[in-house]
Amino acid sequence: MTDDSDGTESTDDTGSHPAFTEPEPSDSLRTFGAVVQALREHTGLTREEFASLVRFSKHTVASIELGRRMPDPVFVERGELALGNTGALRKASPHVTRKPGLAAWFRMWARLEQEAITLYTYECRLIPGLLQTEAYARKVFAEQLPPLSDAQIDVQLTARLDRQRLLKERPNTAYSFILEEHLFLRNTGGPEVTRELIDHVLGLAELRNVEIQVMPLVRESHAGLHGPMRLLETPEHKWFAYCEGQESGQLIADPKVVSILQMRYARMRSQALTPEDSVSLLKRMRGAL
Repeated sequence: MTDDSDGTESTDDTGSHPAFTEPEPSDSLRTFGAVVQALREHTGLTREEFASLVRFSKHTVASIELGRRMPDPVFVERGELALGNTGALRKASPHVTRKPGLAAWFRMWARLEQEAITLYTYECRLIPGLLQTEAYARKVFAEQLPPLSDAQIDVQLTARLDRQRLLKERPNTAYSFILEEHLFLRNTGGPEVTRELIDHVLGLAELRNVEIQVMPLVRESHAGLHGPMRLLETPEHKWFAYCEGQESGQLIADPKVVSILQMRYARMRSQALTPEDSVSLLKRMRGAL
């Protein structure tokens, strides 16, 4: 969750950015990269030769060896075969951690996210990062002001897609999302991006640990008028909340405040469409595009 220094900027889950600083490689990323490089050199392979064997670009291999990029599971498996099948990469890769592109105010929440047993999200501004497609996320980053370079967007996209692994890698974590209907009606990125987004969200809604509800466009009573919120429960059954603004975010540990937000979220779950009706609505919206 630290940041590196090639001039890329940190963002939170929505894509807000306070400063142009790329995330620093974590110690575990640097160590993993050094192990890859040492094994490669021990086997007498050049970077180009190794890249050819693992079927990744030379640039990707260099980024991993320098601790700037998270190792893809496919890279780990192919790397093992190319470097003598010692088991070193397989054993090391689960301990590699990095959250590039995360704003300072978001890092603590992102750390808690990784161990949470319950995670609730209400969003009224844009589709939450955990549910975004690559095309949708890229469009969000492309709209940033001040503008981001292509390299900066790639760093943010890597962070976004890396966090999404939580949904499938933590099947015992209960995820609940309440999304405003207008987030899909906005058509961010155009019809094709929106169609893909809805298909993606519908696919995630089929996971047993993911519940998605849509808050209808017309709703006379709404408990979420104070804005977006997130709530999570740790393995020790302690609850935290997180609220985000334009250029800042607030991690909330005060039980009294967290309790208020829990009450609001519980009320919104009753006000939103049921998961089944939400899926039906999304399918109708998808068909209308």
